[in-house]
Amino acid sequence: MLPSIPDPEAKEQIGMIPLLSVVVPIHNVEPYLTECLKSLAVQTLEDFEVIMVDDGSSDGSRRIAEDFVAADRRFVLIGQRNLGPGPARNAGIERARGAYLAFADADDVVPPEAYERLVATLAETGSDLACGAVRRLVDGVLEESILHERVFRRPKLCTHITDKHVLIRDRTIWNKVYRRAFWERARLEFAAGIYEDVPVAMQAHVLATSVDMLGDVVYHWRRREWSITQCRNELPNLHERLAAIRAVRAFLDERAPELLDGFDALVLEKDIVFLFQALETAEEPGPVLDLARAWMAELGKHALDTAPSLRRLELHLIGRGLVAELRKVREFRRAREDAARVVPRGWRTTGWYGDYPFFRDRRLKIPDSVFDAREELKLLAKVDSCEWTGAEYRLRGQVAIHRVDRRIGRVDLWLSDGRRRIPLETQRAGRHGIVTTFDPERLAGGGPTWRLQVRAEIRGLVLKGWFRDAEAGGSWRFTPSGVPGWSRSGMDMPQ
Repeated sequence: MLPSIPDPEAKEQIGMIPLLSVVVPIHNVEPYLTECLKSLAVQTLEDFEVIMVDDGSSDGSRRIAEDFVAADRRFVLIGQRNLGPGPARNAGIERARGAYLAFADADDVVPPEAYERLVATLAETGSDLACGAVRRLVDGVLEESILHERVFRRPKLCTHITDKHVLIRDRTIWNKVYRRAFWERARLEFAAGIYEDVPVAMQAHVLATSVDMLGDVVYHWRRREWSITQCRNELPNLHERLAAIRAVRAFLDERAPELLDGFDALVLEKDIVFLFQALETAEEPGPVLDLARAWMAELGKHALDTAPSLRRLELHLIGRGLVAELRKVREFRRAREDAARVVPRGWRTTGWYGDYPFFRDRRLKIPDSVFDAREELKLLAKVDSCEWTGAEYRLRGQVAIHRVDRRIGRVDLWLSDGRRRIPLETQRAGRHGIVTTFDPERLAGGGPTWRLQVRAEIRGLVLKGWFRDAEAGGSWRFTPSGVPGWSRSGMDMPQ
């Protein structure tokens, strides 16, 4: 069913310059195009135009686009021979008239209020671009986008990638609205190729005067097995990905070198996985190995040295051309539902190492430093319950070290209000359990909120951290609400 025609008042405004232009490149997306265009037609922001660019489609995509043009005058269709999504977007930008600019891929979906929220934010702040959270659309079900999951947890207006380094992970162009004047001033343009959007997204973040980060989900990114990146672990595709990485690194090296380590770390986390996949299946791994070494040579030493230990092992094996061993490590990684164990070795000086294949294998002689996982260890501390006994509060919880399957040797606890520290006696209960008690009178004269801190020691390793609430999540806090008098029956423990 086609979208309804806008009301007469909206249609009278068609001749005016629209507030927003949305550019949609189209190439053989017939099964998904209607859903995408419908999601644009029902946007709560009505003052917009959709510039559809038929990039030489050979299926029924153009007919669907023409039907939308006939039904809704906000939709415009232009065409070109098949040049790829980058040139198609450039052609759409040339035709666009809006004061703001956005992009949508023809197989994705835009939530109804997305553009209204993004444009309203830009109008309020004057920033050059606004970006928002993304969900993956998988077989009709929305899931978290692994690429974006860490980016928009803490929304912030009028910020910048050099202040919020997490934006280095926001390298897609379609979860944003750009101020058109900024786009032209920055001379942003898409290159040909598969990964044309990554360099533009990074350039926009760096060149913007300020950026607005929204916590709202503004884009549904469809995952489909036979998309343009289906063959992402094939050699030509990997060469194009490396070209995009080089383009971004060259730009960052010139304009924002402080972001290089973060970008390299993201490449080692996400992009290089496709090289591994190619090496796992290649009958002749030589060309892929050569390309993998070119990738590694492109990245900074700091990122390579500080990569997680299991990734460092994979990179080490690639560097030595040990493809069979790499495949075994990849199988090991996939077989682990959780992170692999970290084990101590040595008595006078104890090291902590990933318990991976080939650890201290005399035949391969891989240095212990490759397996060093000390910096990856994290203290896990949570409060399970805090109950009033009639005389004191009894607190039960657990203290463990992530990936270390051993009982902690020593555990010290104290309550802190940021100025004072109240030590607590600790009893152990089982492998990881702890029990402690405290009289709230000991907190008299202190701050309104107290947090529980822990120091854990095992085999020379010392870790400190704050307790979290096991039920509600977040930091555990104890707040005496009866002031003065410290009412024992009126204690409040907000989560």
